[in-house]
Amino acid sequence: MPIHGKAHKYGDHIDTDAIIPARYLNMTDPDELAGHCMEDIDSGFVSKVRRGDVMVAGKNFGCGSSREHAPIALKAAGIAVVIAETFARIFYRNGFNIGLPLIESAGAAQGIDDGDEVEIDLESGVVRNVTKGEEYQFAPITGIAAELLEIGGLRERVKRQLAS
Repeated sequence: MPIHGKAHKYGDHIDTDAIIPARYLNMTDPDELAGHCMEDIDSGFVSKVRRGDVMVAGKNFGCGSSREHAPIALKAAGIAVVIAETFARIFYRNGFNIGLPLIESAGAAQGIDDGDEVEIDLESGVVRNVTKGEEYQFAPITGIAAELLEIGGLRERVKRQLAS
């Protein structure tokens, strides 16, 4: 089933402290974290984002610390997928571990503007910019990454393995 939402666009090198400021790392509730998502660089983010929306960024998204709070905050805030030119590798892994799809596509990251309506098919590897009538390709999400997204992340996978 395609993901369909509005794009919220940011630049290069958005680090985990920008996604969720370090002063909130004592919180563990995803909804509490979501309430502070992006607040230091976009104070209106939480009021703008709707469940199913898409975050778009440039290079090295999620750089900085290795904490899982950042992808958890994004997902809990309503972001259904993050598209970037490139991701910090630990953030990339943490995203899939918590069930947040991450797409590397320079074309989509450069072609999508803030507020554009986008549709994403993770299985076919296509991002459609509905606003502009453009399409961008990415490597389809398959294997363990697809499984983690389908079941809700690594924690759920481990629970299922232990139960069987």
